Amino acid sequence: MSNDENFAPATRLIHAGRRPEWTHGVVNPPVYHASTCIFDTLAEMDARVRDPSSGLYYGRRGTPTQWALEEALTQMEPAPAAKLFPSGLAAVAGALLAVLKCGDHLLMVDSVYEPTRTLCDRRLKALGIETTYYAPGADIAPLLRPNTRAVFTESPGSLTFEVQDIPALAEAAHKAGALVLMDNTWATSLYFKALPHGVDVMVQALTKYVVGHSDALLGAATTTPELWKDFAAAVHNFGYCAAPDDAMLALRGLRTLDVRLARHHANGFAVARWLEGHPEVARVLHPALPGAPGHALWQRDFSGASGLFAMQLRRGERADLAALVDGLKLFKMGFSWGGYESLILPVRLAGIRTADPWPDEGGPLVRLHIGLEDPADLIADLDAGLQRYSAAVT
Repeated sequence: MSNDENFAPATRLIHAGRRPEWTHGVVNPPVYHASTCIFDTLAEMDARVRDPSSGLYYGRRGTPTQWALEEALTQMEPAPAAKLFPSGLAAVAGALLAVLKCGDHLLMVDSVYEPTRTLCDRRLKALGIETTYYAPGADIAPLLRPNTRAVFTESPGSLTFEVQDIPALAEAAHKAGALVLMDNTWATSLYFKALPHGVDVMVQALTKYVVGHSDALLGAATTTPELWKDFAAAVHNFGYCAAPDDAMLALRGLRTLDVRLARHHANGFAVARWLEGHPEVARVLHPALPGAPGHALWQRDFSGASGLFAMQLRRGERADLAALVDGLKLFKMGFSWGGYESLILPVRLAGIRTADPWPDEGGPLVRLHIGLEDPADLIADLDAGLQRYSAAVT
């Protein structure tokens, strides 16, 4: 299936990557476990050395299992190809290392995923790459320098869900000669097309919504056509690759992403609207809610929302949260999200941000991932938890 065929995204997700030469007459591409790939003739081996992408070469270069997933991912994001990584953070690291060098300057959004911040503050700094953090929604033009090579954004922001004006950010970055990199895990390319909005390198943690079943770690990245050749070569030089079993699980998840993400959207919105009216909740940080910060940008640029958002309680301390979370029946505590199950995570923001510190006022912040359960059951579970919380802080 080519990108210029006139099929809806839901149809593309079902049929993409299912080439006959990869599936051999079955619905799904088989799982190829391979390190060594053998050649029958010297001429065949020499031809493959000249063009390793023309077929089986070595396991790290991929097999039909990985190629099918890479091709399928380009059906959501109009891109020349995609590269797989063993985790979402590996995709972030690989993308940054592919475009940055010693002496470069990086602009990084202050609301970024905390492991990405740690990567910048420790590893990139050790390599001679300077990072400046900018407040979500800030005008980046005054922060751009002659050696600013890249601007990295995450929209909505991790934990606090600020929405970035990606086209405006890209215009300012490109005017200064900088590239734009984006972590697009929250919406996936199904709900936000990063490259058409001006992003040069888009990364995703496929671990989350694409895999969708909390049983595999995987990341992916793609670029504009202009950057692709050098980017793909760099990723190969770094030795990044993904396990075929994980690629198979991501392919399985991709086939149902359209229907699952729609359910996450609907369930998440229903729970968020209910939380807005709860007396213990000061505010709900969900971009799809009218009146929420960034809602206008979300409405302009996104075609849907995922099930991940946060709520800030009106009062209490972190220790009081035990009354809320310890007795929940459906929401479990865990650091990931994007699976079919609902999760809850008490959040610590103190001391993390530098450009835009989170105000130390009100009660604790709690991140919610709304799964595929019946929303009425999820609301009842949260209602009981908030009643316990109210009794504990009174």
